[in-house]
Amino acid sequence: MIQVLHISAECYPAAKTGGLADVVGSLPKYFTDAGMLSAAIIPKYSLKWIHSRDWVTVYSGSVWVNWRERRFSVQQEAGNTLGYPLFVVDIPGLYDRPGIYNDPSGAPYSDEVERYITFQQAVLDWLLSFPWQERPRVLHCHDHHTALIPWMVKYCPAYQQLAPIPTVFTIHNGQYQGAFSWTNGHLLPPYEAAARWVLDWNGAVNPMAAAIKTAWAVTTVSETYLYELHQNSLGLEQLFRDEWRKEWGIINGIDAAVWDPAVDPMIQHRLENDDIQQFKAKNKQALCEWFGFPADAPLISYIGRMVGEKGVDLLPDTYRRFIYSGTKACFLVLGTGEPWTQNQFRAMAHQFPGRFNAVIDYNEALSHQIYAGSDFLIMPSRVEPCGLNQMYAMRYGTIPIVRSIGGLKDTVPDIGEPDGQGRGIRFDQFSMDDAVYALHRAISMWHSEPDVVAALRRRIMAVDFSWEQTIGKYRKVYRSIGAHIDPVLEPAAEKTGPAPASRKAAKPTEKPAKKAVLTEKTAAKPAKKPAETEKSATPIPPAAQKEKTKKLPAKTRPAAAPAPKKTGPKSDSRKKT
Repeated sequence: MIQVLHISAECYPAAKTGGLADVVGSLPKYFTDAGMLSAAIIPKYSLKWIHSRDWVTVYSGSVWVNWRERRFSVQQEAGNTLGYPLFVVDIPGLYDRPGIYNDPSGAPYSDEVERYITFQQAVLDWLLSFPWQERPRVLHCHDHHTALIPWMVKYCPAYQQLAPIPTVFTIHNGQYQGAFSWTNGHLLPPYEAAARWVLDWNGAVNPMAAAIKTAWAVTTVSETYLYELHQNSLGLEQLFRDEWRKEWGIINGIDAAVWDPAVDPMIQHRLENDDIQQFKAKNKQALCEWFGFPADAPLISYIGRMVGEKGVDLLPDTYRRFIYSGTKACFLVLGTGEPWTQNQFRAMAHQFPGRFNAVIDYNEALSHQIYAGSDFLIMPSRVEPCGLNQMYAMRYGTIPIVRSIGGLKDTVPDIGEPDGQGRGIRFDQFSMDDAVYALHRAISMWHSEPDVVAALRRRIMAVDFSWEQTIGKYRKVYRSIGAHIDPVLEPAAEKTGPAPASRKAAKPTEKPAKKAVLTEKTAAKPAKKPAETEKSATPIPPAAQKEKTKKLPAKTRPAAAPAPKKTGPKSDSRKKT
């Protein structure tokens, strides 16, 4: 059975716009590797990765939204190539369009409220088809797109059979709460009269507030960010303070198999024989040749979205101050975002060749090369719930320069701290003066203290940010709310030798995860269809189902719960309050 079901709008590599996808794509993988079968479910967008995969329909049904029947199907990726079951909900007319949140012109979809209410109802409708003993032990909801699920299972009569299942709600970014007007309240499923106050916050329906009130546990992606939400969360400050007993801050991890300097196929020169100096020098030389930089100057890079919360608007004038002063340093930018900032960087690239360059694009391969070849990575964020870029940078020996906020503060102690465990350079205020001083410290250290730079690189590459360190904390949260999450699969093989000190947890051994996920006693299985028709709704008896499953090869046998298809509409007796 699936022990933890992650419900989200994004999951890497199927659908990604930011760190949410990385987290949802990693947690089920590493839980399953540890023997605790987890799965993820997202909407079925019209995206390249999704179209490139084969999907097996495991359930078909319908939900009523705005007195309109919405038919849907739940499909599972054939073969579980990600190492865990990934499900998508195909809802014709709502998600079969390009883009996740926006259309190709960049405009947000006008029916977002209906899209995500329908998605959440479809997920719950699917779960109702599971035999009670096969239902997940935890429903783990991520961000406001799935925040109504804890409320629905508690207050909507159609889904109250699922109320005994513990719910966990993770806030990846409290700036986006999903609030909408009560004029759209008719899109909600029928609910108990007393439940209206749970939805309402300052005169609007606020899904995030509803989840904080009704979820069994609430987590954020760093301890400092949880504290910051108590001080500034766009009106939810008092609610966070009232619910503090069930709140946890857990730093995200990174996929150490993907972000491994020893085997990364996206970089020009891989780490060999633990020779960090040669690794950095060769990859920096590649960047300098591509972008016309001198190799005898420190290279400071920025990677990410060019939006206000990332603080990237602070960089153009900060960089100009160094360039005009004649400081020997080079600056590189990669990302997309607000047109004003993009145009500033384009102009600077023409104005300061050899000192500044910019790539206005989302380019995963180039980002890996920049992490490998840069000397420093700057992150001047206004808001940073966790941040992954600073972890990627340290994994590749690039020293982070960060603002002391959220997860940046938790993961990057300053090199000036007396305990000698610093990992980078921090600045406190969002101001040009503070940013300039932080960059001055970095540039001076690079020019005058190469031994310190070398020692710092070795230290930060030895830090273990892998998900193995994180899943234990989530398991503790699950257990604290009464969910028994225990290994039932064969855990992945242990490593056969110690990792080099400079790249701890760099390369996990080959894992028999796929085979374990598909073990008959532990993996939930979809109802098989009779050979004469692929669309028949007649379920095969459990004994015959088991016999047929045995004949399938392990690599292709889907893992999903027995799911007899629904044959009739829901009762009309559920009246809207």
